[in-house]
This record gives sequence, structure tokens and C-alpha cells, in this order.
Amino acid sequence: MKIILKKEVANLGEAGDVVEVKSGYALNYLIPQGFASLATKAALKQHEETVRQRAHKEAKLVADAEAAAAKIAATPVKIVAKVSESGKLYGAVTAAMVAEALAAAGIEVEKKNVTVPEIKEPGEFEAKVKVYKAVVADVKVEVAAESAE
Repeated sequence: MKIILKKEVANLGEAGDVVEVKSGYALNYLIPQGFASLATKAALKQHEETVRQRAHKEAKLVADAEAAAAKIAATPVKIVAKVSESGKLYGAVTAAMVAEALAAAGIEVEKKNVTVPEIKEPGEFEAKVKVYKAVVADVKVEVAAESAE
């Protein structure tokens, strides 16, 4: 029996996939639970149109994300932190610090989308910012010692 998945089902497929399953599984579990619908001719035609529209929207979102990633990659981030006499940072540079520095430069990103390597000393490092699904921007992070005045 062919069905169209409405939600992701483990070991079966993602939302929007058209899959073949046994009729008992479809009629007794997937359809009543709202995980799937029957793949009639009309439903398949509607599904194809929805997939086509989603692909168009997805392409636009990816293009916008790539433009944002280029803007992020072109923006250097400088973070000033306190440093001990041995040259180590007090604490570490966090994703929140990088997100704040980018916000100060006019680029809004959520800290959960920022991946920072372990930074414990001044220098230049590469952080990654997830802009959209598979679009990731590399950000140059310069960590400078706070001047003791």
C-alpha cells in the first residue's frame, strides 16, 4: 500500500516521502496516528505540487543563507578578554561572546548556531556559524589581551 508520510517515521522515511508499506501497518497505525495519508491519484498530484513549491522556497532560502554566510565570513570578530601573567585567558571565549560581537557588527545570530573551538589564550581562531541547514560560515575570531591600565 502506498502512503504519503506527514511526519518523520523512524526506519521508514521523512515527512513528504511516498513509501510502500504493508496495509495493516498503514491502516491500523500510521494513518490513525496522523503520520501518513493514503497515496491516491489526487493526493499524489497535490503532493507533487507541494514538493515543487517547497523546492522553489528552499532554493530561495539557501541563496539568502549563502549571502548571509558570505557577509558573516567577511566580518572579522575581535574579542578583548582578561589574560593572566602566564598568557592564558581567565575563562574561555564562548559562543555567546562571538554572537554578541557579531551583533555589535550588525549581524544577528543565535548563540546556539555558533561553534567555537576551545579558546584559552590570545590569538586568531576560526569559529563556525550555522546559517541554515547545510550553510555554514567560517568566522575569524581574534582574541586580544585586555590592556592593564
